[in-house]
Amino acid sequence: MRHLRRLRDFIAEHDPAAAARVGTRLARTIRLLREQPALGIAVDGVAGVRELATGNYVVRYTLRDEAVVVLRIWHGRESR
Repeated sequence: MRHLRRLRDFIAEHDPAAAARVGTRLARTIRLLREQPALGIAVDGVAGVRELATGNYVVRYTLRDEAVVVLRIWHGRESR
């Protein structure tokens, strides 16, 4: 979850309340993926990897042994 921490820390420098809201929203999305892992769309050219947009953020993940593994989280305007 280092990507989630990185985003929260960056946002918190300017607006701690917004950082808390973003962190809560992203954590809720990740919990939802555990229940419904097929929610995201398949990433073209990358077998087994999916993405789910939530607000301005994108969660990229894969499934391993029935567990959701978050590979990266970024802001939609952020350079990948």
